[in-house]
Amino acid sequence: MGGIFDANWHEKTKFRVDPGFYDAEVSLIVNLKKWQSLTGRQREFLQQQALNFEGRNDFWKAYAQEEIKRQAAAGIRTIRFDPATSKKYLQQAYDTGWAGIIKLSPQYGPQMQKLFTKK
Repeated sequence: MGGIFDANWHEKTKFRVDPGFYDAEVSLIVNLKKWQSLTGRQREFLQQQALNFEGRNDFWKAYAQEEIKRQAAAGIRTIRFDPATSKKYLQQAYDTGWAGIIKLSPQYGPQMQKLFTKK
């Protein structure tokens, strides 16, 4: 939900479609050999930072709700689909995203899709 005002998109945006998709993923990924080469203190520091970040989930949920209100106050109207159309809309978005990944990496894209897709 965030970023619309930061990028001044609210000046041109008239509508927002719900449900949204392609939410930003924030991950900390470390190569196993590199992780093993870190000192215990370094690993502990990184683990604590990850826990601190995860502890902010409630903040980000509240922030998203405030952004929705702020967008409405700025005149951005929300288009909502019925449940069946919402499901189809989201599936199309996910399929399109994965198609792009698979096109860029025919070898690993399908493997990633299998690992990252809920069954």
